[in-house]
Amino acid sequence: MSKKTITIFGTGRAGPGDSAYELAYETGKMLAQAGFTIANGGYGGTMLAAAKGAAEAGGEIIGVTCSAFKGKPNEYISREIVADSLDERLDTLIKLGQGYVVLPGGTGTLLELAKVWELKNKGFLEADKPIILVGGFWKPLVDLIAAGDPDSIRYIKQADGPGQVVELITDY
Repeated sequence: MSKKTITIFGTGRAGPGDSAYELAYETGKMLAQAGFTIANGGYGGTMLAAAKGAAEAGGEIIGVTCSAFKGKPNEYISREIVADSLDERLDTLIKLGQGYVVLPGGTGTLLELAKVWELKNKGFLEADKPIILVGGFWKPLVDLIAAGDPDSIRYIKQADGPGQVVELITDY
């Protein structure tokens, strides 16, 4: 059986010492220790942190980069997939994932969360692919959406930290 790939979404703007960066590092490390391959956007911030954590635990990291961006992929990526556009990049990250971990982030992470959540709600993604939000960052948004559409949150799981992420994915 091949390893399951977990896609991690998060901000590219976090740096060492930031809580989101440390959260990403620990999440990548613990997922790799549990035998998962991780996929992410391949650049800096939480992408670098999760890749570094996974690499230090001996894990495989797939970085899905975009030819339209100027940046270079981070040094912890074991396999790079180059997409031609932002849409293709996100679609590739969604296709690769057998589960989705969403860390704190900005509008890019919001786009990633919204797309994967809507695909789940409309039945375009398999029911056995969990969406796990780490920490309380997205809770106000989830509560806001749930107030108008209580059924929409059935695919959203909350994890307090990396250990709970691994538990939720392993139990799913």
